[in-house]
Amino acid sequence: MIPKITFEEHFMAPGFEKHSAAFLKLIPEAHARELTRRLDDFGGERIELMDRYGITRSVLSLTGPGPQGELPELAAEAAKGANDFLAEKIAPLSSRLSGLAALPMHDPELAAAELRRAVTELGFLGCLANSPVHGRYFDAPEYDAFWAEVEALGVPFYLHPSNARAAPPVFADMPVLQGATWGWGVDTGSHALRLLFSGVFDRFPGVKLVLGHMGEALPYLRWRFDSRFGAYPMGVELKLKPSQYFTRNILITTTGVCSHAALIGALGEMGPEGVMFSIDYPYEDTATAAEFIESAPMDAATRAMVCHDNAARLLGLPLLAEAA
Repeated sequence: MIPKITFEEHFMAPGFEKHSAAFLKLIPEAHARELTRRLDDFGGERIELMDRYGITRSVLSLTGPGPQGELPELAAEAAKGANDFLAEKIAPLSSRLSGLAALPMHDPELAAAELRRAVTELGFLGCLANSPVHGRYFDAPEYDAFWAEVEALGVPFYLHPSNARAAPPVFADMPVLQGATWGWGVDTGSHALRLLFSGVFDRFPGVKLVLGHMGEALPYLRWRFDSRFGAYPMGVELKLKPSQYFTRNILITTTGVCSHAALIGALGEMGPEGVMFSIDYPYEDTATAAEFIESAPMDAATRAMVCHDNAARLLGLPLLAEAA
């Protein structure tokens, strides 16, 4: 069993339970209780599952919508409290657990300051934010100060789904399309493309953006992005072809898509260095995800990169060869 790193894995912090109430009402009561229990667990079943399936390190992030669900005037303090709570919980388990910062993305300057504090004082390895925040997307010019800080710190930014600003008409009478089944990925993938086409990666070439769920389907359209952007640039100027920002700036994880066919397609588009294994615990099943990646039709070198070394390199952790 090859060692694995996972880093779209979630926990609950005090005060954020209110955001999950509406979601939990939509699923069977027993399943809701189990999710709640697992989100609150750090050193029990979480570690047991890691041991059972070869996960050497899990990097935890606050379950959605996190501070993005808070009012602007409360978000900074809420993010700080969540990050301090996580730091306290993982300190006794520092050989196995790490953290991604929750951020008050309502205010780019405050978000940059909290990211800097979380990385330099708490030892966090990056950040995760839920898309969008009160209808705002992070390509707006005022967010350049935030992206400058991300680049300077050299840590990844994980863009995670949440409810869209407004449901498009095609979703209006079909609630099942608005959430994780489809709508979240559409909004998050579109948000990532806003960052690309607004030139964020030209202005800050060191920024590493991570998308879960096999890249929210974007890798499979790289050729078309180049083709149609070349034909209809709409006044946008980029230094590279759209496809060239993938792997250079946009990396993906396998969370929530345990399909060998999808994985092989993503590897073909991104290259073996652009794809990373993760689970989305506790919303996805650890056993299913581990069996999927262990049985995937990859050579040993690619499996080592996808399961461990790509994430280790991105997060500043030892590579397999260094840990041996």
